[in-house]
Amino acid sequence: MAEEPGILVIGGGIAGIQAALDAASQGVKVYLVERTPSIGGHMAMLDKTFPTLDCSACILTPKMVDVARHPNVELMVYSEVTEVRREGSGFLVKVLKKPRYVREDRCTGCGICAMHCPIEVPNEFDLGLGIRKAIYIPFPQAIPLKYTIDREHCIRCELCKRVCEADAIDFDQQPQEVELKVGAIVVATGFDVFDATKLGEYGYGRYQNVITGLELERFLNAAGPTAGHIMRPSDGKIPRRVAFIQCVGSRDRRLGNPYCSRVCCMYAIKNAILIKEHIHEVDITIFYMDIRTYGKGFEEFYNRAREEFGIKFIRGRVASVEEVPETRNLIVRVENTETGELLEMEFDLVVLSVGLVPPKGIEELGKMLGIPMDEYGFFIEKHIKTNPMEVGVEGIFMAGTALGPKDIPDSVAEASAAAMRAVNYVKRRCGM
Repeated sequence: MAEEPGILVIGGGIAGIQAALDAASQGVKVYLVERTPSIGGHMAMLDKTFPTLDCSACILTPKMVDVARHPNVELMVYSEVTEVRREGSGFLVKVLKKPRYVREDRCTGCGICAMHCPIEVPNEFDLGLGIRKAIYIPFPQAIPLKYTIDREHCIRCELCKRVCEADAIDFDQQPQEVELKVGAIVVATGFDVFDATKLGEYGYGRYQNVITGLELERFLNAAGPTAGHIMRPSDGKIPRRVAFIQCVGSRDRRLGNPYCSRVCCMYAIKNAILIKEHIHEVDITIFYMDIRTYGKGFEEFYNRAREEFGIKFIRGRVASVEEVPETRNLIVRVENTETGELLEMEFDLVVLSVGLVPPKGIEELGKMLGIPMDEYGFFIEKHIKTNPMEVGVEGIFMAGTALGPKDIPDSVAEASAAAMRAVNYVKRRCGM
């Protein structure tokens, strides 16, 4: 029997984690490569999931633990794929492991180093709304629970080195290049959210009280920068009137994004309900083009938002958002397309439901793998109906939002399908 080559999974979000778990459970060696210091992806940033309002971390964290402990999975976090070359029926892959300047074999994740670090910088995981130290873990449930030194902001005071009882700090660490021989590749690179500063009419980046849906997720999260308390960024006051603006960066031909991002309607409704549960007397209005409730339980969730929680829905594309300088409140101008009425409404907080776009670096990865991409920057399936997990390159499989916007259940289902395709491909090539 020939030695069975491993499977490379690129991306450590929920799709990559599920693909790695399913492939590893079939007895195949899996290398899970993630470019940030922890696996988890965007799902780790969320508070609840729609339409069940289940705790996001309660679903994700056990899977993160399982994949980290699985004997057939090798986690390669804070690493990036730099080269992929076809070798026989498989691939020779080069992975660059970036230096943490902390020895993973010694770090216990105790956090004493961060307590003594004098440098505070905006926390990327909290989208700049919170702060972290120059030596940090991205979030409390990070896996692996190992600290990383941000050399860009580190002042080399070496306080962390002096207080680390495990002697884990190593400022002399260098990048390491690792070569892997794998039989198949599963790409689960995830997504980025649309940059709302491109739409000047909504004032994002100029008005403090205009935030994105993902930023609101961090406010709602008990592990977020405000410990789950909803407040206005400008003054910390509790908002009493909140507006959601839909289709920001989606279904917009001006921006080259005419596609629907599929999740925005539902995450706006979910977050509106969560705000209502936090602040019972808050008045919430959602401005929408069309409410798209295509999934299981989605229509019922929408009806519940209107009937049980009293959330208002106004059909119309918002023309502009302007700030009242004295109060930092926001004036929303919109036409109600159902009545023809021109509305001018004042809110304390405006939330932009930003769409999903391809992640940074996906174009370079596509060229490296030889995978075709569509006009929006997502990868193209071999056949959207009969072969949606494969692309035009033999031995490479796709999962999740690498192929286009979708929600968590669809991403997980695709990840399992891609993993089984990859396992079958590897076993068939090895004559097993």
